[in-house]
Amino acid sequence: MADLQEPLVRGKRKKSLVDYLVQFRWIFVIFFVLPVSSLIYLNIYIGDMWSAIKSEKKRQKEHEENVQKVVKRLKQRNPKKDGLVCTARKPWIAVGMRNVDYKRARHFEVDLSAFRNILEIDADRMVAKVEPLVNMGQISRATCPMNLSLAVVAELDDLTVGGLINGYGIEGSSHIYGLFSDTVVALEIVLADGRVVRATKDNEHSDLFYGVPWSQGTLGFLVSAEIKLIPVKEYMRLTYTPVKGSLKDIAQGYADSFAPRDGDPSKVPDFIEGMVYTQTEGVMMTGVYASKEEAKKKGNTINSVGWWFKPWFYQHAQTALDKGEFVEYIPTRQYYHRHTRCLYWEGKLILPFGDQFWFRYLFGWLMPPKVSLLKATQGEAIRNYYHDNHVIQDMLVPLYKVGEALEFVHREMEVYPLWLCPHRLYKLPVKTMVYPEPGFELHQRQGDTSYAQMFTDVGVYYTPAFIFRGEEFNGVEAVRRLEQWLIENHSYQPQYAVTELNEKDFWRMFDASHYELCRQKYGAVGTFMSVYYKSKKGRKTEKEVQEAEAAMLEPAYAEEA
Repeated sequence: MADLQEPLVRGKRKKSLVDYLVQFRWIFVIFFVLPVSSLIYLNIYIGDMWSAIKSEKKRQKEHEENVQKVVKRLKQRNPKKDGLVCTARKPWIAVGMRNVDYKRARHFEVDLSAFRNILEIDADRMVAKVEPLVNMGQISRATCPMNLSLAVVAELDDLTVGGLINGYGIEGSSHIYGLFSDTVVALEIVLADGRVVRATKDNEHSDLFYGVPWSQGTLGFLVSAEIKLIPVKEYMRLTYTPVKGSLKDIAQGYADSFAPRDGDPSKVPDFIEGMVYTQTEGVMMTGVYASKEEAKKKGNTINSVGWWFKPWFYQHAQTALDKGEFVEYIPTRQYYHRHTRCLYWEGKLILPFGDQFWFRYLFGWLMPPKVSLLKATQGEAIRNYYHDNHVIQDMLVPLYKVGEALEFVHREMEVYPLWLCPHRLYKLPVKTMVYPEPGFELHQRQGDTSYAQMFTDVGVYYTPAFIFRGEEFNGVEAVRRLEQWLIENHSYQPQYAVTELNEKDFWRMFDASHYELCRQKYGAVGTFMSVYYKSKKGRKTEKEVQEAEAAMLEPAYAEEA
């Protein structure tokens, strides 16, 4: 599209009262959000510890009882007068920034709040069986002392297993293991009619197994999952490598850091992520698991980045631009959650002085503020302000198009830093909602294999430079242009983010065929809302609710881009 290539002429932006409310919101965060967040974290920790001291048999018994409560609740629903089924979780509790507007319409709630236990860690099978509200901090706390870990551990502590399976989850090991949902061994699902089924990739419910990822819980209620474990060591040997040049030079340096052109597997790191700080500068970080004995050898640097007083991780990594490449050892669990304390770099907007030495030492132990609490207390005006003047989006693009994606973001949004994290997108037995480019294996591009195409998450999280310069910025139009770019380049947008897609374009981005077959086969139509309905921006009208409840399966939009 030619208009995407032309730089926009931007006028001066007029400030409103909401600008000042946002600018000084840190006062409310300091005196209310942080103290209350710390109490919430303490309460969650105590709950996790109480769960951990229960016997495995008792946890399993409680799980079975809670599953039966869900079954009973579903059978109480009267389709003629009750709304579509969804969880009883409050709209603001979700970590994502998308407005959970579907819960503002008539709906039938099912309480899943009890499903937050680790049911089993089986070191022989190398599988962890967990409930959907188990979060990343909870499970890494249990597995790391055993020198075990999930194959993919999303960076933020609060991200839950259910959200990462039903939606989208990634980490610096995804270039080896794929997305979080690719590491799942089995799913326990409560269907619309109350049946409880176990779905694996090779049993009679394999279609459901492949249909659940990206479905946003619209095929049934996930009540437990068995997830792959891998052996790990006590430390991560992390190498920080600066890359300078054009955005396409940075993209190539990023690809070379984990996908050697000669295909030598010994050169592939255990972990990789990149951060692009400006139009001409980035830092690539490659990690390899290391033993405690190696880390403590004379001359090696150990950096415990998890301590509250430590510099924020993205700022620490940025020092490589001045001092050049360097290596250090980070305790493995602290490395996994390196972005939690500063919420990547969003913490700088929430608390402008939060990265300062004095604040980190005195109050850093209170960080981070609970994202759900920030959302619950922001009000409609501030919420709309962030949607119009702030960007939180992920672009999942083929590796060979990362340079073009970076140029697009710079031109349309000018947001820095940017996060880069690769992941395999597997060629599966069925065509799921997200899938590799047809015929990708014929091109033998860098990072690709015969069974998976290498993609990259380009994370765009921050206020555009246009806003800082006092220039006009239309957040709605910027997101629309981003979404069209993604559609035209066989790329994807995770559904946690704010979307402007209409239904036709939504199904141009995602493939509906297998998802709709599962909806029909497992009775989800007219009981659970569709994934587009759930993702759609804006409040649902009564007419939309009624149409969704009475919906019969129709061919979803599937036009070629």
